[in-house]
Amino acid sequence: MIYFALRFWNKYLKIIEMSKICEITGKKVISGNNVAHSKARTKRRFYPNLQTKKFYIPEEDKYITLKVSAAGIRKIDKNGISACIKEAKAKGYMN
Repeated sequence: MIYFALRFWNKYLKIIEMSKICEITGKKVISGNNVAHSKARTKRRFYPNLQTKKFYIPEEDKYITLKVSAAGIRKIDKNGISACIKEAKAKGYMN
């Protein structure tokens, strides 16, 4: 009942729940099973390792805050922030 009330008020207060999607790699929540010793299975969710991180873009001389996974941070370190943002926009992960 409490969950329904919260969802009801979120709709009217325009509170937006943040999605758990990496803005660089597109990784998101996937589902699977908890498997007990008796092999009984119950549904569970696997969450990506997301971090909110601020990056400096020298071409535009500004900072940008992104929600990226650990793999996304390594990708930015390897290829550079500008190349990663360009690629993410082409694939539709960023707008």
